Amino acid sequence: MHDIVSLLRSNPNFRRLWLGQVVSQLGDWFSYVALYALLFDLTGSATAVASLMVVQMLPIALVGPGAGVVVDRHDRRRILITADIVRGVAILGLLLVRSSGTVWVAYVVTAIAVSASAFFEPARSATVPAIVPREQLMTANAISTGTWSAMLAIGASLGGGIAAWLGRDAAFVMNSASFFVSAMFIAGMRVPAIAGRTQHSGWHGLVEGLRYMRSHRSVGWVAIVKAGWAVVGGALLLLTVFGDRVFRIGGSGDAGIGILYAARGLGAGAGSFIVMALARRSDASLTRWIGPSYLAAGVCYATLAIAPSIWFAAMTVLAAHTFGSMLWVLSNVLLQRAVPDAFRGRVFAAELVALSIVQSAIAALTGIALDHWQIAPRPMALIIGASLWIPAAIWYLVARKAFDETSAIPSSVSRV
Repeated sequence: MHDIVSLLRSNPNFRRLWLGQVVSQLGDWFSYVALYALLFDLTGSATAVASLMVVQMLPIALVGPGAGVVVDRHDRRRILITADIVRGVAILGLLLVRSSGTVWVAYVVTAIAVSASAFFEPARSATVPAIVPREQLMTANAISTGTWSAMLAIGASLGGGIAAWLGRDAAFVMNSASFFVSAMFIAGMRVPAIAGRTQHSGWHGLVEGLRYMRSHRSVGWVAIVKAGWAVVGGALLLLTVFGDRVFRIGGSGDAGIGILYAARGLGAGAGSFIVMALARRSDASLTRWIGPSYLAAGVCYATLAIAPSIWFAAMTVLAAHTFGSMLWVLSNVLLQRAVPDAFRGRVFAAELVALSIVQSAIAALTGIALDHWQIAPRPMALIIGASLWIPAAIWYLVARKAFDETSAIPSSVSRV
């Protein structure tokens, strides 16, 4: 805790970036819970919610490659501010979703906001190593992931109640306002110029980034760690289904969904601090925790299939996302330490693209399985849990060989 307080007190640039994250992500989770519940009410279809989850990720696959080049070419602070403003304006469009005939508006609004996020997230990840000393990167990433988890837990748990009390429109307006507040915090940052800024743009700049990842195989493998975790894209849809259909509270799906998403957030926070503790205990390669984290998360989600109550279900979700958060923080720190500043935007954009493609595909398949193949939620939880063992097997059988053949990541990890 001392490391966290020290970093936030001594580094005003990181503090402003963090404060922007606090307000914008809190607003996000207020809005998401309300939006998922609204789609269920208007359509009664898991496929409709799955489609929204696809729209929340798939535009990144289309915009992400170009966004990575832009992030490595232009002022990252301005990119962050512009993305926040675009998202703040776009989210207000959710106020127009009033009937099953206007559900399409939610998809369009979400696609615009997510496209802006495709610029924001690589810019944020690439900015952290530029404003935080190398020895504090683990702490900075733990703070970021812990904040994401806390905002998810608070926003999801309160979002359902606020939507029921003030109406869902209030949640949408709060989310919109949060992006403008975030832009104000980020506007006060001072970010160093990009070191070794590439002179190439467009497709040439993209190809240059891909060549870098190909020549540094260990970087490439770490960049798809989150894509392996994205198998839980189906599980995230299941959380809304379990909250709305299996463990409905007081005749409303909002509260049940909020509890399960809050558990997801608490687990993510726990995982980020476990990684910090592991790093303090040993200087050995942190890559050794990637395979076990996949396996353990899979067991936890498979256990959701036999959950007798929403509180038992919440505990399994909390445990699963503890291990998922470990994967997230590990991959972030490994890449931030190993990748040169001039390539960070493209590497983090590639990581986000891989994540979005896998998560979109799994969410869509889960929606089809629930609605059209008539697979019940509990068997689907078992299937998704077992599916997480696939990236675990790939990591053990294939990916780890790259770390024996090249020292690009291991030499950095040994100093974590």
